[in-house]
Amino acid sequence: MSSGPTSDPGSNIRVDLLLIADMIDTGSRVLDVGCGNGALLHHLARTKNVDGRGIELSQAGVNACVAQGLSVVQGDADTDLVNYPTASFDYAVLSQTLQQVRRPGDVLAELLRIGRRAVISIPNFGHWSVRWQLAVTGRMPVTKALTQQWHDTPNSHFCTIKDFIELCAALSIRIERHISADRLGNRMNFVGDGPFANLLSEQGVFLLSRPGTG
Repeated sequence: MSSGPTSDPGSNIRVDLLLIADMIDTGSRVLDVGCGNGALLHHLARTKNVDGRGIELSQAGVNACVAQGLSVVQGDADTDLVNYPTASFDYAVLSQTLQQVRRPGDVLAELLRIGRRAVISIPNFGHWSVRWQLAVTGRMPVTKALTQQWHDTPNSHFCTIKDFIELCAALSIRIERHISADRLGNRMNFVGDGPFANLLSEQGVFLLSRPGTG
């Protein structure tokens, strides 16, 4: 794996997706779950020669992907991952979506059944600005990273980085790498993956595997 994210002048990929791309080996088979407009798959095909596939809930997202020549089907992470064969991909990716699914633990288990490894990114509801707003105003926080009101958000499971790490431990999932990032996806090297990650980072990116995975 390379040591850090590299830019792709040919795409408008988000910075946080570059952190995910950096965790994926060249020539891998990748399933991007909730792939949106296909920005990550497009970037991986251009820069890492991956064999990429995608699953996306919105028809608009599927249409955008197909228009780029990407292999993407419409589907729901909560119900349709069971249709993929075991160990059919090297990596299964879920970016900024785990907090929106109905059964996060089941989805994680399916991702690590389908892929030898999974790459997950999540917004951190334990960030200090979220805690401050809740403590001071007594209302559900709205921040630059979490921009929607409580009644208008797709997020159904408000997860902190600490919560996610504990869920992985409960499911016997190994965290191979953890990157702390700000709301734009810029790496926060001064935070790392230590005790301050839950307080200071606005999102986390994780490379996961099952114990014994080579």
